[in-house]
Amino acid sequence: MRVAEFRGKCRGGLAALLAAALLSSCADLTPTQQRAMTGTAGGAAGGALIGAMAGNAGLGAAAGAGAGLVGGLLYDYHKRSEQKAYEQGKAAGQQSAVPPSQ
Repeated sequence: MRVAEFRGKCRGGLAALLAAALLSSCADLTPTQQRAMTGTAGGAAGGALIGAMAGNAGLGAAAGAGAGLVGGLLYDYHKRSEQKAYEQGKAAGQQSAVPPSQ
């Protein structure tokens, strides 16, 4: 096996190990943190792709990460508002429920 082939295989294995470590560290995050991180990562990836086409992948990734973070936090705000409305409706329904007749 040539040195270049060995390095390529090592890099692939290292990348897989790093990805597994990063994904396993997400288990104890709050839903807000998970949504912010997902938005940031998705935005950075999309921004890097667009930036690479435009000639500056780094700048595109940075801009995409910022936009993704904002999008993730807005989505989190929406989901928390939705959950709060559900809980309020459930509580109101339980208070106005007619007790079963004996």
